[in-house]
Amino acid sequence: MTTKSKRSATGRPVAVLGPRALNRATLARQLLLRPAPVSAREAVGHLVGLQAQNVKPPYYALAARLDGFTPEALSGPMADREVVRIVTLRSTIHTHTADDCLTLRPLVQPARDRELTLFRKGLAGVDLDRLAALARELVEEEPRTMKQLREALLAHWPDADPQALGVAARCKLPLVQITPRGLWGRSGQVTLTTAEHWLGRPAEPAPETPDATVLRYLAAFGPASVKDMQTWAGLTRLRPAFERLRPRLVTFRDESGTELFDLPDAPRPDPGTPAPPRFLPEFDNLLLSHADRTRVVPAEHWGSTWRGNTAYPALLVDGFLAGVWRLDEHALTVEPFGRLDRARRAEVEAEGRRMLAVMHPGTAYDVRFGTVRA
Repeated sequence: MTTKSKRSATGRPVAVLGPRALNRATLARQLLLRPAPVSAREAVGHLVGLQAQNVKPPYYALAARLDGFTPEALSGPMADREVVRIVTLRSTIHTHTADDCLTLRPLVQPARDRELTLFRKGLAGVDLDRLAALARELVEEEPRTMKQLREALLAHWPDADPQALGVAARCKLPLVQITPRGLWGRSGQVTLTTAEHWLGRPAEPAPETPDATVLRYLAAFGPASVKDMQTWAGLTRLRPAFERLRPRLVTFRDESGTELFDLPDAPRPDPGTPAPPRFLPEFDNLLLSHADRTRVVPAEHWGSTWRGNTAYPALLVDGFLAGVWRLDEHALTVEPFGRLDRARRAEVEAEGRRMLAVMHPGTAYDVRFGTVRA
């Protein structure tokens, strides 16, 4: 598990975790070493949400992680309002359980308040508390598109920037995207109402401390540093929470000397543990939730899943980012970043066919190795 040890400020030896040890630990928490026999709702809760900038990524994220997953396993709970789509972590849309929607959104409110400062020129003269009250009344009276909401608010502040008014409503209120948006095989524009109205219960008050969320983050992404969690949450000043929790945690160092915190009983597999290939969607949180991403993304592949404004789904080989992929009407095309030997190619093809059988049963696709990034 460790590569060597260093001494802490107290003189005690501290285990050092190399990239492969961190990789295997993180994959275990992320349910990516072996398919997990849990429900989609349980997985969304354990992972503290799934990146959901687009509709399909959460489904592919769970297909890579769960035993017996089908798209309906997530689409059903979403239709039943057990999971929702809402802007939370890093000011991005996530799929969360209803409970997490009502507790995490208040936790990240300071980040939403900071985001509003970027639009202050367009909000000159706007009473933000009045805006929030008006926006709540509008979307709870009838779910509205962002365009409809902007136009209604513009009637009250005709000199304001319309985009800034929409951002202000999103930052001040916990706005969820109502179904059919987000359902598998269904289409629907983004239509918004408040989380409280959609779920029929009030949001939790903002927690006095983020300690409980720190523990959940470590369970899903640890071992991790304070900066890692701040990157994941889009929050700052989390060091005091880690210090309060220090007596309940274990600590390590990475090879650069950064202190890492972890739950004592969390899995930390041997670095030699096999890691099968996995097809992940674009924006998967595995790739975005640490300040130092080398535990999954080798330095030479940093930025390789992006071209301009386009993000590509990611391929993991031996636990690390090793390529991108694309699915069109006829084929799954895989673009490795380097040469894969015959055995690796066979493993990648087999995993690709497994993923296709889960997500698109009864549809024939070729699996090809070629160019994805134009």
